[in-house]
Amino acid sequence: MKKLRLIYNPFSGDRRFKDALDSCAEIFFDAGYLTNTIRVTTEETMETAIAELTNEDALVISGGDGTVNMAINAMKRNGKTTPLGIIPAGTANDFASFLEIPKEPRQAAEAIANGYVISADLGCANGQYFNNVCGGGLFINVSHSLTGDNLAKSIFGKLAYYIKGLGQLPNITPLPLRITTDSATYEEDFALFLVLNSGGCGGFNKISPNASINDGYLDFVAFRAMAMKDIAGLFLKILAGEHLEDHRVLFSHETSVSIEYLGTDPISTDVDGEPGPEMPLKITCEKGGLNLLVPKGFK
Repeated sequence: MKKLRLIYNPFSGDRRFKDALDSCAEIFFDAGYLTNTIRVTTEETMETAIAELTNEDALVISGGDGTVNMAINAMKRNGKTTPLGIIPAGTANDFASFLEIPKEPRQAAEAIANGYVISADLGCANGQYFNNVCGGGLFINVSHSLTGDNLAKSIFGKLAYYIKGLGQLPNITPLPLRITTDSATYEEDFALFLVLNSGGCGGFNKISPNASINDGYLDFVAFRAMAMKDIAGLFLKILAGEHLEDHRVLFSHETSVSIEYLGTDPISTDVDGEPGPEMPLKITCEKGGLNLLVPKGFK
């Protein structure tokens, strides 16, 4: 039989994946995989679990975007190229949603077991890899502030991100940035910047409606600083995926983006829902950097 390693974070999302663990292992067994299950809760335990990969035919991660990111960075550090599948078990699960993986664990296991491998791109920010997004500015502290609030995340799901994000509006301060892309340089005040590998983040799944994870490009989206009264209208456009033609929004496909903060107060960055590297940022696309298991219907 083929070998599969299933790594799961028991604290992701509503913490119910463990109830489906045996069923998922049985699904993989029926598909010809002998499953070795490992529980991880920290970066150190993830590092060990990934470093010990030898001749496995597949690696499956059950967890949220942060857990998946942790696994991918451990894979890159340890030179592992095992095809990776995802069982979404977090709150937003942006990357899994983009891959059209079912939310229910057993259905996700079925989709992975019957799926196929593609060569997917990865983003890299100052040496830290991301599968979904690197960003800074408005809403970036939302996922960080919810990290320890699993009750709010499990009850409200994506709505928790929206509520927390709207609560930040009175405290918005423009970010003076110098942004250099492959084709242009911008030096002005911004409310938010995102460099995306998939179509969305934080539950907003239409930020880059035509995104591709295997075209060799990242999608750069930046929102110029604006009055508070204008933010609500743009917020609705983002939910509908109708914001890219707005003059307050910069959008382009890039292989690299450099971002410098021109202010004095320190600001946070985000990589796949977790605290990211310090400014300045040098973000690049690694074409085909990940072997990824996707459902049959994914294109």
